[in-house]
Amino acid sequence: MEHTSWHRLGREELLAHFNVTPQGGLSEEEAGRRREDSGYNELSEGERLSPFTLLLNQFKDFMVLVLMGATLVSGLLGEYLDAVTIIAIIILNGILGFVQEFRAERSLRALKQLSAPTAKVVRGGESRHEAARMLVPGDIVLLESGDRVPADVRWLECSSLYTEESALTGESLPVSKHSEPIAAEEVPLGDQKNIGFMGTMVTRGTGRAIVVRTGMDTEMGKIADLIQSTESQETPLQRRLEQLGKILIYVSLVLTVVVVLAGILHGQPATGMFLAGVSLAVAAIPEGLPAIVTIALALGVQRMIKRGAIVRKLPSVETLGCASVICSDKTGTLTQNKMTVTRVWTGGRMMEVTGEGYAPVGTVTDKGRPVELKHDQSLRRVLQIAALCNNAEIVETEAGNKAKSKAKRKSKKSGNSDGEEGAEAVHSGEKVWTLKGDPTEGALTALSAKMGLTAGHLAQTFTREKEFPFDSERKLMSVIVRHPGGRMVCAKGAPDVLLGRCAYMLWEGQVVPCTPTLRQKVLEANEGMASGALRVLGLAFRELRSGEKSETDKETESQLVFAGLTGMIDPPRREVRDAIAVTRRAGIKTVMITGDHGTTAEAIAHQLGIIQRAGSVLTGAQLSRMDDDELDKMSDHVYVYARVSPEHKLRIVKSLQRGGHVVAMTGDGVNDAPAIKAADIGIAMGITGTDVTKEASALVLGDDNFSTIVAAIEEGRSIYENIRKFIRYLLASNVGEILTMFFAMMLGLPLPLVPIQILWVNLVTDGLPAMALGVDQPEKDLMEHKPRGSRENIFARRLGWKIISRGFLIGLCTLGAFWLTLRSDPGDPARLMQAQSVAFATLVLAQLIHVFDCRSSRSVFHRNPFQNKYLVLAVLSSVLLMLAVMYIPAMQPIFKTVPLGFRDLALSFVAAGIPTFLMGAGSVWSGNRLKRRHAGSGRSGGSGTRPQAKSTKISA
Repeated sequence: MEHTSWHRLGREELLAHFNVTPQGGLSEEEAGRRREDSGYNELSEGERLSPFTLLLNQFKDFMVLVLMGATLVSGLLGEYLDAVTIIAIIILNGILGFVQEFRAERSLRALKQLSAPTAKVVRGGESRHEAARMLVPGDIVLLESGDRVPADVRWLECSSLYTEESALTGESLPVSKHSEPIAAEEVPLGDQKNIGFMGTMVTRGTGRAIVVRTGMDTEMGKIADLIQSTESQETPLQRRLEQLGKILIYVSLVLTVVVVLAGILHGQPATGMFLAGVSLAVAAIPEGLPAIVTIALALGVQRMIKRGAIVRKLPSVETLGCASVICSDKTGTLTQNKMTVTRVWTGGRMMEVTGEGYAPVGTVTDKGRPVELKHDQSLRRVLQIAALCNNAEIVETEAGNKAKSKAKRKSKKSGNSDGEEGAEAVHSGEKVWTLKGDPTEGALTALSAKMGLTAGHLAQTFTREKEFPFDSERKLMSVIVRHPGGRMVCAKGAPDVLLGRCAYMLWEGQVVPCTPTLRQKVLEANEGMASGALRVLGLAFRELRSGEKSETDKETESQLVFAGLTGMIDPPRREVRDAIAVTRRAGIKTVMITGDHGTTAEAIAHQLGIIQRAGSVLTGAQLSRMDDDELDKMSDHVYVYARVSPEHKLRIVKSLQRGGHVVAMTGDGVNDAPAIKAADIGIAMGITGTDVTKEASALVLGDDNFSTIVAAIEEGRSIYENIRKFIRYLLASNVGEILTMFFAMMLGLPLPLVPIQILWVNLVTDGLPAMALGVDQPEKDLMEHKPRGSRENIFARRLGWKIISRGFLIGLCTLGAFWLTLRSDPGDPARLMQAQSVAFATLVLAQLIHVFDCRSSRSVFHRNPFQNKYLVLAVLSSVLLMLAVMYIPAMQPIFKTVPLGFRDLALSFVAAGIPTFLMGAGSVWSGNRLKRRHAGSGRSGGSGTRPQAKSTKISA
């Protein structure tokens, strides 16, 4: 019974199509037959993996298999401690991965909870409550304020009906509904005013509707299907570590085989060379790497919590660090989600309003000077109307963040973020102001309260007698109030409609006839505010004659006196503009994706500095007419997507990903969940976000603040650079160990290190120092560089060269110290043991000195070596462990070492310092040369274009 254009059908066509009457509804038998055809009205979860399968999948990773091989080798060598450690690492990583995936699978279950559990349905001529899952197409349902819409319905009758659809459409305000057909063939979800959508909330009024779609055929069902069919993205970190693991295996195996064969060919015992080769293989594979990565990410998570972000998936922290595009929702993330009146027009004067949100703090200014109501009767009348023709209430509640969280939770439990039944808490110094009612009316209430016209103050003079509620056809609301001088009508509504009901105008404090000239002035003021993305309301009044009944709205809302206009907006967050400027310097493009209208979105984007030169705005209707190739060509130039649907958001994310971007996607509503899951990093709002969105996300913002995303990006970049630091350190150290053995075998020298010494070096130098690098402080210019590419190799930016060159020097210097000690008597076993002890000490010290060099992308001289206290302590601990195996008599036979004298220790220390000194001096020399070159180009005028080029290149 699916129909693609339910919004186009008239009332009689709908009833005839479903063969039903509004009063009789379906019979129970007919409903049963239709349920067999359409199925139950519920969302399916698709095929779900069992917990055991999820757990088993954690151990199929290539790096995990490598670690299992290392465990086997360690056990064969008798290194049971290493084997147990590696097994513990494997199990820990498996459990962490299982927990993360198991939590992610709950997103569809959270989505199902948004469906109404019961609904009031007409069956066999009687209205009764029925489980929502039993509804079928053609059922007649009755809905009122506070009800959740149980299926996709077409409204048959509406009385002042509003629904809150932000979770589905992104519309920040409750939407008025009507029952008239809409002629257009293609209408965006947000504009389908005669359709009610499953999971949305009725915030005001009553309605009778006919069910047109159930279960997976609903708009909510389409989102559920998108979530099921959208694959989670593998993070860049996961791709790079997998790539690294494969490289390490192949290279270490090849080099180990070469070393073993070279040793045997030069007369070394085959058994000894085999053990040495296996030891080299174990040392070459940094089995502690996954653990160090996990620890670095976990510590990053703790820092992120302190900065307002809750990480649900560990790798997501690193992924944010390479984000090149942030797709952000407008309402609540870039803006405050608090409607605020910023302008008032009356009697030809445009006045500014200070203060933000619903707190009654601020004033009205005229050309910069505060206005006093006792001297301005026109403004007083405007504010009176704004407060009297109003059902919102702003109350002062307990101070503190606890009150705010409490109010937010209450709002979310009711399924309403902005509607009549919701609550919005706003702080003002020590006080908390809570809105109960419509956000637009709340803004008008706050405006009047700023000038002292509170509800309590007005109640002393005015008493409401009657209300004519807002109607989508009239586009007006009016009330009749009694005051000591008689009775008065107060009205508010769309300016053009209200102006048509006015015969007079309040001009310079006097009531004068509403001439065409004055009407034109009102329309010009309205257009001026609307072009600035303000939502404009007109305000009017008239004194009722004695004995006038005013029984109907038509009688009441005529011959009015036009009083003025108010312009309101959901203002941008103050800190967001600076945060966007930071992302621009960091080479990250910010894109606004919203369900709001294009004009409003574009104005906010300009205020925040999102739209750049040659940037454009694309609407959902335009996007629907494009194929993927056309969208891909345009996506780099579009900065604002307005009036979009969930499918559009998903297409936008995938288009940016096809363009090579790493995409961070923010959102709070159910409509954002598919795109959040598809994005490289999904970010949900912690305060206003739905459970569905949070479960689909990798990161949750505790404060719903865009600037927290920027802090997360900085943290992600820092973590990734720290991962590169300890990869650089570990691999350069391992290369040094392998090349020490390789050069010795090629030169026909004895083994410079015995197998147990190789394993001890690996244990002493790979553990604590590498972990200390994982918590290293970031370099100062971290956010001044463009994001790394999503496909960037782990060894990019000369990291591979640094590893090979430093490993080469470490191996060469270790072998040099070994040969200098051995050369006086190479045939003496005692001299060989002494030379091996010197090589052992040199190799350990070279690696521990090198760890300080790894802190900087330039050289050891660019950073204070004592800044990282953990690293200093880790190095001192490793030095003590090295000295222990050489100077404790009980350990000398085990590790084949002898105590070294001052001369040998000095030789080891000097040889160990040569690699860092040579590379550091070379870096300083090349850096100074580059500075001189830039200075020369500056004198010739070449540098004058550099800053401009940097500032305009905002997308990677």
